[in-house]
Amino acid sequence: MKVAVILFNLGGPDKLESVEPFLFNLFNDPAILNLPSFLRYPLAKLISKKRTPIAKNIYKEIGGSSPILKLTQKQADCLEQSLNKDQKVLLYKVFITMRCWHPRASETVKLVKDFNPSEIVLLPLYPQYSAATSGSSILEWKEIAKKNNLNVNTSTICCYPGDTNFIKAHTELIKKKIKGINNFKLIFSAHGLPEKNIKNGDPYQWQVEQGVKKIMEEINDHEIDYILSYQSRVGPLKWIGPSTEDVIVENSKKGKHLVIVPIAFVSEHSETLVELDIEYEKLAKKNGCKNYTRIEALGVNENFIQSLTNLILNKDNYKFNDNLYTPKNRCPSSFTKCPCQLNV
Repeated sequence: MKVAVILFNLGGPDKLESVEPFLFNLFNDPAILNLPSFLRYPLAKLISKKRTPIAKNIYKEIGGSSPILKLTQKQADCLEQSLNKDQKVLLYKVFITMRCWHPRASETVKLVKDFNPSEIVLLPLYPQYSAATSGSSILEWKEIAKKNNLNVNTSTICCYPGDTNFIKAHTELIKKKIKGINNFKLIFSAHGLPEKNIKNGDPYQWQVEQGVKKIMEEINDHEIDYILSYQSRVGPLKWIGPSTEDVIVENSKKGKHLVIVPIAFVSEHSETLVELDIEYEKLAKKNGCKNYTRIEALGVNENFIQSLTNLILNKDNYKFNDNLYTPKNRCPSSFTKCPCQLNV
């Protein structure tokens, strides 16, 4: 019996020439620009063209391309090895699908058909569910699988913000970094969302908050000064906050040693390697910060890979509701917490 595991991630440009088409794919997603296609397409063209020079400069900072595919492949390899350890009946094969760059779902579906599995498990590399990330990827996969007649029993793991091993991975990394340092501010930074998305029922913010709460409970040190903030704001809409930039400025002026935790990113990419490591560190030092520490993304951390392994092996514990997806590609307002109804 063969099981195909599909890892979803955003993707990133593999060279500078890929930046503009990557951005177009991002903004042409109805989960990002919720407009009719005849309006969304030209607007996505306009936005991507306008943002390309800025984005190219960002990718030049990290060698001219995104490392996310290479890093996701390492995660896939480690997960496949973990899943097949001690297996006598099942054979697991892990595939990668990127939402905005290659390999796209249309490419991966063909590989999965060739593998001819008896079961498929969909697993986003986004620990916290949002319609703009996991929801968009899962919806695209189901649409393309249907068009390609990939009619295989499919399970969906939508999120894991409070999974034991996921929390353990973060907890151990944080404890290691803060050991022996004083007068520090622990800043959990997650990618932000427009406030209207949350008001429409997207559970992302709630799930991020629950994960941070569990991490701090595991660390079990009430003296630690910490805060959750949100980064990467773009556009004129009001976003959820507080913003990571504001938190950095405030605590830098207080002379705090800043310790940054990328709580919603499990792979290194532009938001960690450039925004957190370069731009925000410059901002911190400009405002008086003497010590700035960024904890690495989970990557192939042993506890994180074990988290993903356990999620797949125990997938039947998830009660994912397919009614989650509406024509507007967002959570119905009734799902204000967790769409798979997993207790976190």
